[in-house]
Amino acid sequence: MKLYTTLGAPNPRRVSIFLAEKAIDIQQHQVDIGKGEHLTAAYAAINPLRQMPALVFDDGMVLTESVAICRYFEDIQPAPPLFGTNALDRAQVEMWQRRMELVLFRNVANVFRHSHPFMVGIEVPQIAALAEACRPRVLEFLEFLDGELATRPFVAGENFTIADITGLVAVEFMRPARIRLPPALVHVSRWVAAVSARPSARAGAWT
Repeated sequence: MKLYTTLGAPNPRRVSIFLAEKAIDIQQHQVDIGKGEHLTAAYAAINPLRQMPALVFDDGMVLTESVAICRYFEDIQPAPPLFGTNALDRAQVEMWQRRMELVLFRNVANVFRHSHPFMVGIEVPQIAALAEACRPRVLEFLEFLDGELATRPFVAGENFTIADITGLVAVEFMRPARIRLPPALVHVSRWVAAVSARPSARAGAWT
């Protein structure tokens, strides 16, 4: 199988970190979105939505969407478990994964996509008002998360999971989105330091 991915891009990074946590090594093909390689007919034949990542199997089947790809690898290699260990644990991980993705990650992405100069001509139209509407939502969620992390080491409980991966990527994406992590959020800062120190944390990042 082959993973089509992009260094530094947040969604591909989630898969890269997940694979690093599992110590899974597969063939990868870098797609340069800065050069528009994701918009070519060749890549559209792999993923008509022209997004990364995409996992292409030896028989030609294609799996897209970051969490779906991670779930596949979780099933074929359960250890270490990154989606939970029992029914309640898996439900809690799912709850937090959705919160981290749909509230934190999505709002950070909207700020970046609709305000950063790099996205001019890629995000058409760029809507400055949307970026400014999403910015306070990021900070509101982080304040909520800070209270939650006061009671446990990781986002969904005692163990590192896919929810932490999504959260780490979202918080790192705040830098190019020009959103500053408030220093008063001491529990979020402690968590960021802990997950950033994991060997997997630099997988898929620019070097």
